[in-house]
Amino acid sequence: MSRWYIIHAYSGFENKVREAILADATRLGLEPFVESVEVPTETVTEVRRGKKVQSERKFFPGYVLAKLSMTDDVYHLIKNQPKVTGFLGSSGKPQAISEAEAARILNTKEEAAAAPKQKIKVDYEIGDSVKVLEGPFASFNGIVEELDFDRSRVKVSVSIFGRATPVELEFEQVERSK
Repeated sequence: MSRWYIIHAYSGFENKVREAILADATRLGLEPFVESVEVPTETVTEVRRGKKVQSERKFFPGYVLAKLSMTDDVYHLIKNQPKVTGFLGSSGKPQAISEAEAARILNTKEEAAAAPKQKIKVDYEIGDSVKVLEGPFASFNGIVEELDFDRSRVKVSVSIFGRATPVELEFEQVERSK
């Protein structure tokens, strides 16, 4: 019977670990015991240098989900992979997670892929000094006062004729001052 297990891997090597497990399972004839190997990720929209960029972000950096029929051979296949430090569980024994927990993790991944509303990450915070890139206030510098992630807007206090004036702009119209 296959159950879900969580594998500890070096952070940043989750996809390589996934590919290596699948390749070695095929090579050793253990495919029937390795049902699925997943790296839970989500798509995030970031604003870098005034441009919207989509990137993949891992939900659980350093962890890989695997649906396995745990045998000694499968245990050693996983444990002996480069960049794998072990399984989730006490005293080195693999401990399976519930089907509901695995479904929650994987559904979160699918919901993030299907959701039209995506998380946006910007490289500035409230109180940071920013430069306006476009619009009527292009090349003005200001201080971030508010961030509205629902509308992808930022309120910046810009000095016009010596007086601070709040201006509402889109995330990609400003960048962090160097």
